[in-house]
Amino acid sequence: MEQRLFLLALLSTTYAAQQDLSEKLFSFPLGKATSYVKLIPSVDQPITALTVCMRFYSSLTRAQTLFSLAVPSEYNAFLLYKVSVGVYRLHVNGAALDINGLPDETDEWNSICWSWDSSNGLTVLWVNGKRSTRNILQPKATLTGTPSIILGQDQDSYGGGFDQNQSFVGDITDVHLWNSVIAPCEIRSYMEGNAFSPGNVLSWKSLQYSITDTVYVDNSDSDKLICY
Repeated sequence: MEQRLFLLALLSTTYAAQQDLSEKLFSFPLGKATSYVKLIPSVDQPITALTVCMRFYSSLTRAQTLFSLAVPSEYNAFLLYKVSVGVYRLHVNGAALDINGLPDETDEWNSICWSWDSSNGLTVLWVNGKRSTRNILQPKATLTGTPSIILGQDQDSYGGGFDQNQSFVGDITDVHLWNSVIAPCEIRSYMEGNAFSPGNVLSWKSLQYSITDTVYVDNSDSDKLICY
């Protein structure tokens, strides 16, 4: 009984791990439907605006998922999906928008930020310091319910429904999420590896997460390595 309680306590601690991941990364070496990282947000309230920033390194040219946020009523609530090199698909509350022509590279570190504001539907994607034109996506939408946030997989159901062919293979670091549209100067500071205000929903400096299957925490070698 004591051993069982110890194991349960250990699993609970692992699930609720909150760490400063400065100078660290998540490595996804295998394209498996069972490998992912679940991120625990620090804010749980109706969402009417979001900005996500992250860096990734991958050799893949096939489609793969960078960031997946689902709510109970919609699994594609806020999904950043990389269709191919230089082609991204943004999903908000089930609606989708393709963005083409932004500069990204295989076998290189890429910095990406995406913002969306439900008040007018304006959405902008930044990749390696260049931004898309402003588009309109799901104006007046509100994302309600506890967010399920996954790195490495596309949620085709709330917290699950993973497809190996959409899995991420490579490294991810410096993930931040705000429940607002952050200023372009903050995005540029992030892109250039300069000081910026960490995310208030997810912060790489204080991240609560759990790892499932073949994902590792390793030292970052990002060319925009941020030392807080």
